[in-house]
Amino acid sequence: MTEPPAVPEPAPPGAALLVLAGLFVGALVIAAVLAAKIIVVGPFVVPAGVLAYSITFACTDVVTELYGRARARQVVLAGFAALIAALLLIQLALIWPAAPFWENGAAFESVLASSSRIVVASIAAYLVSQLTDVYLFAWIGARTGGRHLWLRNNVATMFSQLLDSAIFVTIAFAGVFPLLPVIFGQWAVKLAIALLDTPVVYAAVALLRRRR
Repeated sequence: MTEPPAVPEPAPPGAALLVLAGLFVGALVIAAVLAAKIIVVGPFVVPAGVLAYSITFACTDVVTELYGRARARQVVLAGFAALIAALLLIQLALIWPAAPFWENGAAFESVLASSSRIVVASIAAYLVSQLTDVYLFAWIGARTGGRHLWLRNNVATMFSQLLDSAIFVTIAFAGVFPLLPVIFGQWAVKLAIALLDTPVVYAAVALLRRRR
């Protein structure tokens, strides 16, 4: 019986990993702020941060594929630290006295005060979903001999995004909006984005492997 091909050795860290980690952290933090607004995507209502947050799963998939599960976990923990910092800085900005001539305090607070609850929801959902995504991506890769990147990318994202949507929406919007339409709407949009970003993940992996 033919043995399955070995899983490729993780690449050494370099500039590409820093760029992926920076993109991951930036998309993660801005998603927490954008999520204060609910938008309509086709028949679904979703937080506006859904697109930015979906980028993070593509980033962790590329990092796991090229640099291994341990590096991906480090990126996830770096994002966790960034979310905590964002929450603290938002709270500091809210309580800091405004300049007497500044007239936008109410608008500022209406967005960022709600973002504090959203950042807390993001933190709770984030660790569960991102670590699940990294684990499933690596687990499927080990059992397919490093083949079928599309399978790892989509199956890991499918389950982790469901967890993320359920935890995030429940904490962020309980008592504000009907939860189930937002949970399943957000999940459906994230799945559509995951299918669309599969060619991007393939292209990023191929490009970065050639640059080793």
